Amino acid sequence: MSTFPGSPRLLRGAIIGLDPNKPVASVIVFQYNPDSMTRRLDARSTGGGDDVDRSEAFRLKGPPSESISISIEIDATDQLEQADPLAVLSGVHPTLAALEVLLYPKSALTIANSALAAAGNLEIVPPEAPLTLFFWGPARVLPVRITSLSITEEAFDQLLNPIRAKVDLSLHVLSYFDLKLTNPGYQIFLAHHIAKEVLANSNVANSALNLSSSLKLF
Repeated sequence: MSTFPGSPRLLRGAIIGLDPNKPVASVIVFQYNPDSMTRRLDARSTGGGDDVDRSEAFRLKGPPSESISISIEIDATDQLEQADPLAVLSGVHPTLAALEVLLYPKSALTIANSALAAAGNLEIVPPEAPLTLFFWGPARVLPVRITSLSITEEAFDQLLNPIRAKVDLSLHVLSYFDLKLTNPGYQIFLAHHIAKEVLANSNVANSALNLSSSLKLF
């Protein structure tokens, strides 16, 4: 698809899975950026109840609990027209699989835990998912947990591989309230928090200038 000459390069959103044993466990770059995203923030406060000290009304226990809902589209039509070997062989299966495995424990750990259970080991630690990041531009890189995936496969090739799909993603943002200090996601969210405060302060300065200009009209 041709673009207007001189147009700025468009960043694409992405879901990135990081693993200590495999630095890039999974990378899903959005083929098309969604037109909309729904975010919900719920305050973590200590005040507001009937039996709570009134001096605690504005006390916060931590950053808000945030959830994100977003829909992405995956289409292998262009790749099939260009006879891309992976698209011809598997359609959009690889992209869907890259998203889905972020919800799966590693098969090697599952097999190892099964062996431990068969040997009579009663204390088995559940496998840990990779650190998952939601990338939506430089100002929004967030550690998240994928809480659900809803996949609608809309077209298939002769081998019944999906060649077009829509994925509804539900994400829960993991903040320093949820993570250990040693977890890289702790620092990533803290950087996001600081960047948000900088943006908020710039808005205050801009609003003050606008208010001053408005007052001069009277």
